[in-house]
Amino acid sequence: METESFDRLFTEILQARTRVYRAGSPTPLQRISVPCIEDNTGAQIFVKREDLSPINAYKWRGAYNCTAVLSETHGAKCVVAASAGNHAQGVALAVRMLGIEAKIYMPLSTPQMKQKAVRLHGQGHVEIILVGDTYDQASEAAREFAAQENLPYVHPFDDLYTMAGQATIADEVILSNDGPFDYVFLQIGGGGMAAGASSWLKVHHPLTKIIGVEGVGQASMAASLARGEPVTLHEVDTFCDGTAVKRPGDLTFNICRKTIDEMVLVTNEEVCSAIQKFWDAKRVIPEPAGAMGLAGMVKFVAENPEKVKGKKLLCVLCGANMDFGKLALISSQSAIGANRRKYLRFHLAEKSGSLLGLLDRIFTDVNVSEFQYGKMSDTDGYPVIAFEAVPEKMDELKQNLQKEKIIYQDITEDPDVRYRVINYNPSLFKFPVLLHVHFPERKGALREFMRKISEVANVCYFNYAYSGETIGRALMGFEFVQESDHQRFYEIVEQSPVECRSVSDAIVQRILAVG
Repeated sequence: METESFDRLFTEILQARTRVYRAGSPTPLQRISVPCIEDNTGAQIFVKREDLSPINAYKWRGAYNCTAVLSETHGAKCVVAASAGNHAQGVALAVRMLGIEAKIYMPLSTPQMKQKAVRLHGQGHVEIILVGDTYDQASEAAREFAAQENLPYVHPFDDLYTMAGQATIADEVILSNDGPFDYVFLQIGGGGMAAGASSWLKVHHPLTKIIGVEGVGQASMAASLARGEPVTLHEVDTFCDGTAVKRPGDLTFNICRKTIDEMVLVTNEEVCSAIQKFWDAKRVIPEPAGAMGLAGMVKFVAENPEKVKGKKLLCVLCGANMDFGKLALISSQSAIGANRRKYLRFHLAEKSGSLLGLLDRIFTDVNVSEFQYGKMSDTDGYPVIAFEAVPEKMDELKQNLQKEKIIYQDITEDPDVRYRVINYNPSLFKFPVLLHVHFPERKGALREFMRKISEVANVCYFNYAYSGETIGRALMGFEFVQESDHQRFYEIVEQSPVECRSVSDAIVQRILAVG
């Protein structure tokens, strides 16, 4: 993008000031606490709260600005758009306020929550067309329809009017009393927000370092900057669906290559950890793409602590339109992203008390958050245990395991762990009993129970995951040398703080593959 084009963008940003605030108000710029950054660097951390906008995401700015230009300047009565969610809501809000219509193309996989939000903001002015499995497929269909019907297309990122609207985020930052900032972390999908905001920030605060942040499985801008031209990825990871774009825009690429100082790539687990940090700091749950800027900040600081000592850092919480179904996955992955949870697979002798002995010897200062075990052999056992501790304690744990010559594998990233696959051979279970086991979720409670029952029973199946409740819940299988030991087992249960409830016969038959 040449100087003349930059000048045009800057003119459009000034014009956008006169339009976007018809649709919404400036969003807050707030100080937040992120101990893993502050404790080591003394840096001050700020967040731009775009989740508090009319659509709970920043896209209203560019969508309204572009649609208003098309309606008021070019006389458009109907516009076409494509979106995975937030841009669609922005266009819907815009056409309702402007009194025109919109055809919005969305992927078939778009959650019902986002479709309902689009209809709510549009209030009869919007028709949703579901096409394709990805944003790129929906976008291609939308562009073809717009061309056939000679209708204007409201691009979610690669358009000067859209970028100018998104740049009002930076305008509000500049007009605040909290700047200038030393480092600003901007998440990148197609690049509209990053291009608009970075160019405006660089004009007013040229010493500010702009760090672009992308997911490792969707890093189209990083690949494009490395090659020197826009690159199309063969596939993209859609966990951060708001930034899942195979190819950056031509305009956005040309701006970002001049205004982005450095790129940081983050994993999905690191994004989940950033979501938890937002929850801890502000009791807000961003959508994954909304937390990507903070994830990049955390990673950059960890790798460059000297650069940010005493500096002022800014990220954008760009959206909070979370698909509720993702919460369980985010919760489980956040500790992995923060390097606080590891899944270890152990090799033990298959005999009574071997598992309890392992827990007693090694795991006194770490919390067990998951347990996956099934009996596969009469001689060897392979339990998988998830442990949570600060990284220093986790390193100490591994050192102790090596010192004690305990055989284990770190399988944190393996698919059988991710999908909770528990292998077992029910034909090896001797006089088994399957129970729902409820125990006080406090350190040592379950171990005390296992120690008491070890004189009569052996664990042959164990499926437990920490749920955040005060009561731990597990599905456990116990085997016995002889069936008459069942009565003694239940007597021990009655005298313990653990509650055991029988599993129905039909479920027992399914789990044990009998009947």
